[in-house]
Amino acid sequence: MIPIQSLFEAHLNVSNLERSLAFYTEVLGLPLAATFSDRRVGFVWAGRPKGGLLGLWEVGDTPQRLSVHIAFGVSLIDLLQAIETLYSRSIQPLDFHGNIAKEPIVLAWMPAAAIYFRDPDNNLIEFIALLPDSPHFELGILNWSQWRALSDQR
Repeated sequence: MIPIQSLFEAHLNVSNLERSLAFYTEVLGLPLAATFSDRRVGFVWAGRPKGGLLGLWEVGDTPQRLSVHIAFGVSLIDLLQAIETLYSRSIQPLDFHGNIAKEPIVLAWMPAAAIYFRDPDNNLIEFIALLPDSPHFELGILNWSQWRALSDQR
């Protein structure tokens, strides 16, 4: 098999292309790559240009909508500021269970810190930062402050 190096492109179905492009470019700050109005699709660079693409395909309002999950890798420093940043843009930060988040969570099996939120089409978006610590499967999912307290004890 050919060794896979990374995920280059993912696609989301959206109900309104212009609204979604505004969210991903103006609110999240992703650079616009291209739009094709005849096909009702737009592409944004996921991070730096030519690093990966997110395609937004307008399918209109249908009762059988599919909500999906995508995760964007971010720096730990930016992740720790994400809740304040999301609130400043009128976006509700969520924890792993969909509750209002006051701090990031840690997926101890990786380990990685993360915060979640929803886009205008109810897709679940995640900001995630891998941590340099050793994995701890037994800890499950915990709040950032709990992880830091346990790390300070080790």
